[in-house]
Amino acid sequence: MKKLYLYFLLFASIMASIGGIALFIILYIPDFDIYWIIVSPIIIALYQAPAAYLFYLYKKAKHKIQTEESEASEGDQT
Repeated sequence: MKKLYLYFLLFASIMASIGGIALFIILYIPDFDIYWIIVSPIIIALYQAPAAYLFYLYKKAKHKIQTEESEASEGDQT
């Protein structure tokens, strides 16, 4: 179950990243001018924030699972 949650977080972060880029393209590219060239890095960063947070949760959960597995294997050896 933990591995499924881990893969779900990874998949969700990838989908959020693709969605953020697609949303930026759909909303801002048709009306692109010098203003959007200046502001676009900030907008893209805001659209990528959910993906970055989900990836952070993925890394945190992965580290927790690996720590639990290594502790369990060390406990079996002694």
